[in-house]
Amino acid sequence: MNNPTVIKKSFRYGNHTVTLETGRIARQATAAVLVTMDDTVVLNTVVCEESGSPKDFFPLTVNYQERTYAAGRVPGGYFKREGKPSEKETLTSRLIDRPLRPLFPKGFNFEVQVIATVMSLNPEVDSDIPAMLGAAAAVALSGMPVTSHLAAARVGYIDGNYVLNPTRSQRQISQLDMVVAGTENAVLMVESEAKELPEAVMLGAVMFAHREMQAAIRVIREMADEAGAIPGEWAPPGIADDLQTRVAELCKSDLEKAYQIKDKIERQEAVSEVRDRLVEAMKTENAGKPDEAQLAADAQYTFNKIERNVVRDRILQNMPRIDGRDTKTVRPISIETGILPRVHGSALFTRGETQAIVAATLGTERDAQTIDALDGERKDAFMLHYNFPPYSVGEVGMVGSPKRREIGHGNLAKRGVVAVLPDQKDFNYVLRVVSEITESNGSSSMASICGTSLALMDAGVPIKSHVAGVAMGLVKEGEQYAVLTDILGDEDHLGDMDFKVAGTTNGVTALQMDIKIDGITEAIMQRALEQAREGRMHILDIMNKALLNPRQEMSAYAPRILTLQIPTDKIRDVIGKGGVTIRALTEETGTVIDITDEGIVKVAAADLAACEEAIRRIESITADVIVGNIYEGKVTKLMDFGALVNILPGKQGLVHISQIANERIANVSDKLAEGQVVRVKVLEIDRQGRIRLSMKEVEAVAASPAASSNQE
Repeated sequence: MNNPTVIKKSFRYGNHTVTLETGRIARQATAAVLVTMDDTVVLNTVVCEESGSPKDFFPLTVNYQERTYAAGRVPGGYFKREGKPSEKETLTSRLIDRPLRPLFPKGFNFEVQVIATVMSLNPEVDSDIPAMLGAAAAVALSGMPVTSHLAAARVGYIDGNYVLNPTRSQRQISQLDMVVAGTENAVLMVESEAKELPEAVMLGAVMFAHREMQAAIRVIREMADEAGAIPGEWAPPGIADDLQTRVAELCKSDLEKAYQIKDKIERQEAVSEVRDRLVEAMKTENAGKPDEAQLAADAQYTFNKIERNVVRDRILQNMPRIDGRDTKTVRPISIETGILPRVHGSALFTRGETQAIVAATLGTERDAQTIDALDGERKDAFMLHYNFPPYSVGEVGMVGSPKRREIGHGNLAKRGVVAVLPDQKDFNYVLRVVSEITESNGSSSMASICGTSLALMDAGVPIKSHVAGVAMGLVKEGEQYAVLTDILGDEDHLGDMDFKVAGTTNGVTALQMDIKIDGITEAIMQRALEQAREGRMHILDIMNKALLNPRQEMSAYAPRILTLQIPTDKIRDVIGKGGVTIRALTEETGTVIDITDEGIVKVAAADLAACEEAIRRIESITADVIVGNIYEGKVTKLMDFGALVNILPGKQGLVHISQIANERIANVSDKLAEGQVVRVKVLEIDRQGRIRLSMKEVEAVAASPAASSNQE
């Protein structure tokens, strides 16, 4: 949209003021909106390329990008400029993409690109909601044939109350972090993390967000009306009735048979054979016709439509699903733990034709991930990585860096498990979990959550309880609908909803929902949540039978970490001049030692005995000499009037010649030699810190009936 008219609208959104502006910046884009939300500023643009020929899919691209100048920072690294997208940028791009995509009519396959650029950041106001609002407004102003206006909101839950668009500080104490996107009439997307909240609270949060976002939708609609942006009328070219009838004659009955094959690979091969026969028949019947290519495309479109209807009609008629199940049954589950002998914790979780090998690794504080976020650097002590190799679906494909889907699924699985992890101060390990999807036929992210829970318990991590996840689906035609538990890949692809719920026996820990149609009511969502809870409890029961509690003993290959608190004024003694003391400790004991500014010492090693030896030495270094205590020490120097004895690291005292023995001795060397180990008692520490020791007092103590030793 190249419109010189500047339009600016403001409204209250929770405790924030949001301003949308268009017509001043990025005027050569199809549409551009600058969003300001309490000093967080995001520029959102959309460009539609309608000049080229449409593709056979909808090529929507969303790029959310953060500029470090927005936070008054210079990028790290050698090149001093922004590089590959961070995980936050990738996840936010997906957050914008998922609710935008259903707004476009089927068959509108022209290239569309949305770019959201963070240009100013208030650390208390996350930039994802402004980016989603700006993208929605830009699409509304673009004149593209979208079906509805969109908005988004974040919801927190603090002290039993919902909070609209909580600040970053409020999110730290909130039991819920939920992002909801929707239109005037429907919720299209939910992404959330929760601390074992009841289903009723989760559903209430979704409906609360949908009500509150109507204020943003009204402003976006007003802007579009004021700019004269009327959604263009567009419909895919019509397909002749006789062609549709002919395609149905050629393939419908065979498709119905194919979709009664339970095995995924066999079913896919059968469907491919039907499709290939149709293509050959169309080529033969339409050979030489001027619109031969268009007829082939129309036949393929009709085939896809028939395939969709075959699956959906069977479900709505209460017939068995593709694999023979009813709507509520979870696929058969098998579980094995400890399958990887050298891994700290592992699990093989198989549900139907979806399978994950999940491995848990325990590390030290140095293994924590450093995240160079826009609002500053921080450490992450829990990482969950999800890998989806092409062989898991019987395909050949590129293997390399993780794609957006892998990052998104890994983040969802991580959100589902965080609520049950032990507090870092109680369990000092850094945790990394990797889920390798070895087979996939729907709901691999939920299998990853189940496998993660099992692998952590297998590693001896004291998580509060198991977490299980289940993916729900929906088929809806008019007023008739069916909610499906534990959906297959085909049911996800051909259905109307992908609704993933993870949680414990106590409540929900993560919820993700993507809806492809309008008309999903609160009652439908409530039913899906109730059905998901039934499925989750069934899965948790199987998981508890496989491994009820965390292992009492960690793997022999896992590091041991011991913690010691020392006075802050003793830190320099442990480190030593130029780090010489701590280097010697680590080299001699084979441990890794970390000391915080608060005096917390963490000692890690694969061998527990090595950790204990390092702790003993640190205690000796930081210990104070106590008058009256008896110590064992080494003679370091002989003098005419006595001997110096090292009783603690860096601390030595003098045994006067008169304190060496009860009898009188002429020469110190008659009784002592350098390097000799002796037992001494501390008699006095003078004002200058000099320590007086006695050997004969030790003999007197040993001879008394109440003899005691304070040997260090």
